[in-house]
Amino acid sequence: MVEKDRMKSEADFMRVRPVFSLVLSMSLPMVVSMLVNSLYNIVDSYFVAAISEEAMTALSLVYPVQNFITSVAVGFGVGINAMIAFYSGAGDRRSADRSATLGLILAIIHSLILTILSISLMPSFLGMFTSSESIMDYGLRYSLVAFSFTPINIIGITFEKIFQAVGRMKASMMALMSGCIANIILDPVFIFGLGPFPELGIEGAAFATGLGQLIALIVYLLVSAVHPLSVRITKKELKADWHLIARLYMIGVPATLNMALPSFLVSMLNAILSVYSEVYILILGIYYKLQTFLYLPASGFVQGMRPIIGYNYGAGEHGRVVRIFLTVLLMCALIMLFGMVLSLLLPEELIAIFSDNPETIRIGAAALRIISIGFVVSSVSVAASRALEGLGKGVPSLVISLLRYVIMIIPLSYLLCRVLGAGPDGVWHSFWISELATAIIAIPICRKAFRFR
Repeated sequence: MVEKDRMKSEADFMRVRPVFSLVLSMSLPMVVSMLVNSLYNIVDSYFVAAISEEAMTALSLVYPVQNFITSVAVGFGVGINAMIAFYSGAGDRRSADRSATLGLILAIIHSLILTILSISLMPSFLGMFTSSESIMDYGLRYSLVAFSFTPINIIGITFEKIFQAVGRMKASMMALMSGCIANIILDPVFIFGLGPFPELGIEGAAFATGLGQLIALIVYLLVSAVHPLSVRITKKELKADWHLIARLYMIGVPATLNMALPSFLVSMLNAILSVYSEVYILILGIYYKLQTFLYLPASGFVQGMRPIIGYNYGAGEHGRVVRIFLTVLLMCALIMLFGMVLSLLLPEELIAIFSDNPETIRIGAAALRIISIGFVVSSVSVAASRALEGLGKGVPSLVISLLRYVIMIIPLSYLLCRVLGAGPDGVWHSFWISELATAIIAIPICRKAFRFR
């Protein structure tokens, strides 16, 4: 009983602190780290684009597989995060410890499987979207190095979710920022061979990314050694608990699919656009790089929301759960409004970060203006889906993501492009139409899921 009370007191600020200040304190460190991460994505692509437009196209084609690997790590990490937060709120320390321990072991197994699959299947995957030998060569060279760091990446993400589950957001921010800043610094060093380092080209970008992931993992390990977490990863919790493992996967698999669906979407849209010109594939890849600058800050708020919404749900504070969700929804909408204004006013300048080809800039700017129409309304589905994950309600969360990334946008893109004759612009229009339709459907799904009785 004493242990249970001590555990609750360590994290009970999630239950008693005023909602707005709680959301800010938990989310702002993640917003800062996500902004740095989005800056890394843009800088990384900027340096790769400096190699050649073919190298940037190759990076765009590899992106879906990279995103899928990250999706598995983050998605299963969400399951670990939700279980730790829920059991912490309920005062069940042993189950929280077991969630962290078994979750980490399973994540390591996932990482080894994904390393083998991603490297072995990449030649066939790239061959589905391009016949250019140059693009194929760049893609294979980059992916071989990048995917060799998969175990380090997945273990680091797992620690990130464990840290966030117990409210250690500043430590998580420090680890993420350390990795991203190291990556930004190492990119030009390894790509262009600055100082004593050899010029590695596109492999250099992959090495910089992998070393950044390693540095982030080292920070997590050092922080947890100096300031131990309130949940412990111990040998005694290694025995199989099939009920808990099932719960981890019941949340983690839908969350993984939520995260992986953008990769599937990009691959499908690449297939639709490839019949027109590879420049449209490049523009789609550029858009997703720019999108990280908008959606990752919003992701910081939803990541800050997950543990506190799960903790309050476990503690039976259902009124606070709803207030937390509405607060985060407002924050996401404001971020997306800023992104929409930026995309409407400065689209040429944004596309020019990644290409100096006037035709690419012209087409890309027009595409960005169209897509950005749906930014603000997308905050509804983003916040709703992630809140449901935090409550352990993976299925309704997955339904919202399926609507957003598969059911609406893919058929609509094909219909507009091929049947109604809109050409490549049909893909860009399908984004905002799908966001609007998904938001309308997500509202009743979310309201039903938030009826706790």
